[in-house]
This record gives sequence, C-alpha cells and structure tokens, in this order.
Amino acid sequence: MGSQEIEVFTVCHADAIERGGAQGFSLSRIDASGESRPFPIVVVRTFDNDYHGYVNRCPHDGVWLNIGSGEFFSSDRAFLRCGRHGATFEIDSGFCIDGPCNGKALEPVALAVIGGDVCLCGVKLVEDNGFPDPFEDSDETMDIMIHPD
Repeated sequence: MGSQEIEVFTVCHADAIERGGAQGFSLSRIDASGESRPFPIVVVRTFDNDYHGYVNRCPHDGVWLNIGSGEFFSSDRAFLRCGRHGATFEIDSGFCIDGPCNGKALEPVALAVIGGDVCLCGVKLVEDNGFPDPFEDSDETMDIMIHPD
C-alpha cells in the first residue's frame, strides 16, 4: 500500500475562535479543472473544545449560513442556523433538523488541530501570499511639492 500525501492548510490559531463560537473564512480552492473557486467555510468550536467544519452554504438555496445578521447560531446557541430561512442544523453532525432542507446536511470539511492551529485537511487551496507591495522593487521615491497659491 502506497502512502499518499494529504493537503493540510492552516486556517487560524485554535484560540482565535472562542469556546461555543464560530467563525467564517473565505478561502479559494482548486477545482477538478485546475481553476480557483470560492470556498467559504465555517469553523465551530464547541464548549467541549471540539472543532467542526462545514462549507458555509445552506443546502436549501446555497446562501451563507450567516447571511443577514452575521450570526451562525440559533438564539439559544444550541444549533447552527441559516439566516435566510431559519433552517437549523446539529452542530456536531451538520444534519438539518428543521426547515426547508430538513433531512439534508451541511457539507463537512475535515479539520485537525495541529500545533495549536486549526487546519483544513484534504482540500487543495489557493495559497494567499498577501497583497504585493507596490514599492518593493522601486528605487524611486515620490517627491511632493507644495506650491503657494
């Protein structure tokens, strides 16, 4: 049996998400054709310090769960909730228990906590090296002249 390398990308520091909290991330992944596509995910940290990850897309109509209010949770924080039509999902399974997508589930993403970081596993992401510095290779400086009127 040959070993196959699994893609692992750091999403955030584990403590960046409070216990009982969730945070959305806008990532980009490489699809089967090699093109970069948006890949929004939500990472949930439970009070028991477990991490669950899902594609941030409601199975009913494809909108982000946190559309509108920016909240991921039901008012009692016991479930994930779609901000558009109120569908509720179990936090640990992503299974919809109420709403127009009842019986369907959020698409899970594999997460692991490695060295204090929450990492996404098995998805080829586009690496973001930040914005290029427009002055990095420039030897020229801008002269500002102030002229009296």
